Amino acid sequence: MILKNSEKKENNHLQFVVESDSQEFENAINKAYLKNKKQINIPGFRKGKAPLAVIEGMYGPEVFYQDALDELCGSAFESGIKTAEINFIGMPSIVSADVSETRTAVFTFDVELYPEAQLGEYKGLEVVKPDVSVSKDEIEAEIANEQKKNARMVSVDDRPAQIGDKTNIDFEGFLDKEKTNPFDGGKGENYDLELGSNSFVPGFEEQIVGMNIGETKDINITFPKEYVENLAGKDVVFTVKLNSITFPELPEIDDEFAKDVSEFDTLKEYKDDIKKNLKKRKEDQGKAIIRAEAVNKACDNMKCDVPETLVKSKLEEIIRNFAANYGVSDSKIDVQTLASMLGIDEETMNNTLRPTAEAQAKSDILINAVIKAEKLEATSDDVKEYAQKMADNYSVKVEDIMTYYGEDMLKEELLKDKAIDIIADSAVLIEQQTEKSSAKKSTAKKSTAKKDKKVEES
Repeated sequence: MILKNSEKKENNHLQFVVESDSQEFENAINKAYLKNKKQINIPGFRKGKAPLAVIEGMYGPEVFYQDALDELCGSAFESGIKTAEINFIGMPSIVSADVSETRTAVFTFDVELYPEAQLGEYKGLEVVKPDVSVSKDEIEAEIANEQKKNARMVSVDDRPAQIGDKTNIDFEGFLDKEKTNPFDGGKGENYDLELGSNSFVPGFEEQIVGMNIGETKDINITFPKEYVENLAGKDVVFTVKLNSITFPELPEIDDEFAKDVSEFDTLKEYKDDIKKNLKKRKEDQGKAIIRAEAVNKACDNMKCDVPETLVKSKLEEIIRNFAANYGVSDSKIDVQTLASMLGIDEETMNNTLRPTAEAQAKSDILINAVIKAEKLEATSDDVKEYAQKMADNYSVKVEDIMTYYGEDMLKEELLKDKAIDIIADSAVLIEQQTEKSSAKKSTAKKSTAKKDKKVEES
């Protein structure tokens, strides 16, 4: 395949022409002949046995042209893209596909070029240093969560239900006070309900508070206006029977507790380990925040038109990733259908998802521009090392990572990481402005002003 020429068009499009040699075209003709000859019936020959020359003599030399062009189209496009080092976005189109007088295939393709960016400052940007300190309250909160996990559920029979109890109830809802008109979905038996969890409609759980085991009570509820259509805003009556009450008995937080929930013998050791893990988690989150903030600032300094094609691509990626979280990963489902299935309306699409897609598209443009400006490269060994780190993180074999992603995609992601490292590692971290630090600075300024005044008076 030979790249004949390329020409820049309007709206950042490029057209380029690729031509096969005559042998490539003849090979494609032979493939088309072998594929189709079984269906061709020529007088004097058994079906499927007529030679290529005879078929061309009867139907014309162009009988297999279209099949041959279809066969060569993909390789022609890939050859042109690779030779001209064209970075494109969106779906390419075929302007024309013809056979020349010398029996070669000539293709004209049209692509939208990846946007060029004018980089501004992307090194040495000021970024607020995230607070990675661990407070006593955070440690206590971690312990409290573990305490709840290890709580023992105790049955209660000597007091009414109260907030925090886990109750078991029977209930049935009616649309009238006479309780003759039950509604669909309003009935349940032996239903476990934690009071205060707000898992039922507002006002329901609060009215169970004070009930005793075995007691039956009518509860009046008004459904919220934004509830399901047949019940929205309606006054209903629930008949509720309280079957049982249990509550969580929390274990004492002491050395024994530490031994039960961890590998440590004392509560102090356990707390120290929690602090260490929280610190590590915050530091990792802090690094991610620094990277994101530095990239955002570099994006603000960059001049570039973000093409709609790239935004739509990012928007589709966001929706498909969202759908995959719910087990819907069929690529044949179009993005509009997916959005409808997920309940994504036009307002959410325009006000929430689209700005995110635009930011991601701009970030990609920036990162690719930095890769180009810094002339970043990655060897096969670099890619293997990168794949090994991914394998370690996901606890899988490095071969599985290489097979799943492929070397080209891994190389692309590695180069992006390198570009972000350049932006983030060069960032200048500045301390957060807190009320306390602001007050100290204000006091220091006043003190300095007083000293200056005394010097002037003397």
